[in-house]
Amino acid sequence: MDKRQTGQVAGIDVGGTFTDLVQLDPHSGKVRLAKVPSTTDNQAHGVIEALAAAECDLTALDLIVHGTTTTTNAVLERKLSRTGLITTTGFRDVLELGRRTRPQPYGMTGRFTPLIPRDLRLEVPERVDARGAVVIPLDEGAVLAAGQQLLDRGCISVVVHFLHAYANPDHERRAAEVLATIWPNDHITMGHAILSESREFERGVTAAVNASVQPILARYLTRLTDELATGGYARDVLVMNGNGGMVSARTVAREAAKTVMSGPASGVMAAAYTGRLAGMENLITYDMGGTSTDVALIRGAEPAVSNEIEIEYAMPIHVPMVDVRTVGAGGGSIARVNAAGLLEVGPESAGAQPGPICYGRGGTEPTISDANLLLGRLNPAQLAKTGAVAPEAVARVFSTRLGDPLGLEVTAAAEAVIRIANTKMAGAIRMVSLSLGADPRDFALFAFGGAGPLHAAALARELGLPRVLVPARPGITNAIGCVVADLRHDFVRTLNRPLDALPEGALAEVFAAQAAEGDGLIDRETIALSGRRYLYSVDMQFIGQTHLLRVDLPGPEVDKDTLHALFEAAYFNRFRVRLDDVRANLVNANCSVIGARAPLDLSTLIDPKGRRATLQDAETGRRQVYFDGAWHEVAIYWRDHLPLAFEMPGPAVIEQMDTTTLIEPGDRATGDAHGNIIIHIGARGHDT
Repeated sequence: MDKRQTGQVAGIDVGGTFTDLVQLDPHSGKVRLAKVPSTTDNQAHGVIEALAAAECDLTALDLIVHGTTTTTNAVLERKLSRTGLITTTGFRDVLELGRRTRPQPYGMTGRFTPLIPRDLRLEVPERVDARGAVVIPLDEGAVLAAGQQLLDRGCISVVVHFLHAYANPDHERRAAEVLATIWPNDHITMGHAILSESREFERGVTAAVNASVQPILARYLTRLTDELATGGYARDVLVMNGNGGMVSARTVAREAAKTVMSGPASGVMAAAYTGRLAGMENLITYDMGGTSTDVALIRGAEPAVSNEIEIEYAMPIHVPMVDVRTVGAGGGSIARVNAAGLLEVGPESAGAQPGPICYGRGGTEPTISDANLLLGRLNPAQLAKTGAVAPEAVARVFSTRLGDPLGLEVTAAAEAVIRIANTKMAGAIRMVSLSLGADPRDFALFAFGGAGPLHAAALARELGLPRVLVPARPGITNAIGCVVADLRHDFVRTLNRPLDALPEGALAEVFAAQAAEGDGLIDRETIALSGRRYLYSVDMQFIGQTHLLRVDLPGPEVDKDTLHALFEAAYFNRFRVRLDDVRANLVNANCSVIGARAPLDLSTLIDPKGRRATLQDAETGRRQVYFDGAWHEVAIYWRDHLPLAFEMPGPAVIEQMDTTTLIEPGDRATGDAHGNIIIHIGARGHDT
């Protein structure tokens, strides 16, 4: 075990609406929580405000782990630094040509704007072939001239992206050295250093994303660390990467593209950690917020990680990231009757401002949250404390906007909104499971986010999932993910050879080099670790195919016969087809080095002093709740008062500070030793 600091740790996640904080003291078990509005102009202010709201003593903190949307927002909103590209003669338009796809699958129109405009994409003489042999030497004078030209045009960062640099990066390295003599900062990105694999379009876009957000992330982290230091914090800040691991704020900006999807990744890591403790290592995570729903797959307590994620059209970021799929259905998703007379829900959202009607912030459009209120699933008395609009006013809007056009009374219209939203979210869950060859029935649903536990039981029933796992604090799960996440470094190396032509020992040699590099990076950190894990995989295809298939390996030394058998098995499991007469091609070798953190007790997230002795003592009242065409009188419980171990038949409603959990008729809920709620779905629940 690594002997390092093991004191108080704070996890802080910045979302689009709120900045969440959880602070844990492993020795005393004391927990501090905070949820404050995010400060979009400067996220650092929200982080400092969250620390102040939780009354955190910065001098006593041993570690701060931070999940940020800085780079994600910059990419999606195209608020990027002015960036130039220097590339091989004849290839300046690679970023624009892409893969001959269309923004819209149907129709003849669409728009696409490349990350780097054409006047900032310059060419220099050089050429390396696919085997790494130099065909045309690098013209260093042309590199220097191109760099000066980009500076004169106001560029802050630059990408060096040469053809086949994955096979021989010498030209990219030398060009970066030449540019460093005139470039006023260190924002020089070499394509191979971010992504050492073939396919120049994907590698170029990934490098362009990295260069475009690098100055933004560096400025933000400088501001944040300076403010933390002023407050007395004297240790390192770790930043969540999109792969679910953490990297020091001192170095993370070098590979800024890897922080895209940082926020969703932290929630998935919290799910993997919680599921492992609860004995549920196969999970489908379901994070429903105010605007969208994110889903991901976890097998054997390891989240699915992909290096082929495209976050929007023609925006592939091919660095390893947790494979999260998003659908536009959240609590604020707007319901409307379209021109064809059909009910639609989302993707448009009321957002945080003005928000759903029931929040009383000026919202006028019917939303999923409003539908839950009308069905009795949200507490109108609790909303009224914030000056919210009365249910009667919400009902009038539903009647006018939805009920009358559809010929439905208000309750039926609200139920229809919920059913359509559930159908959309179920589709996202099917996409993340069935598309990867997984049967949803073999998984439990991990429900979090402010609205996730409200809909989880209905989704599990529709998909055939036997159980739902609701963690102690669903609304701040992303911040918890920051606290429990491990250190992680992922490496990809392109080999791109037919399997039968691969020299014996070549793959093991690549894995050994990758593992050694990962060990070196982890050795530089000062974080308490309980051990290390190494994950090995390869990306393969049959010769003549375009798409790749990830094949997990049992270790770094695998002979070619075993590798071929594993690939054929993975291909058959995914597509139910065998191609015995086609040769296999090994494209990429992948290695992940994981520094495992010391375990933390998450049961303390709910104050044990507040728990009541019996289920009846935790009951706060009763109200009418609508299920499947009928009203039911339902017991309402306050979660902080529930006994640690309990059994509760449905229907029931469990309320807490950050969410509401719905137990439907025919289901039952139990509590476990870690403070989780487990919902057993229908008849199957009695056998699980």
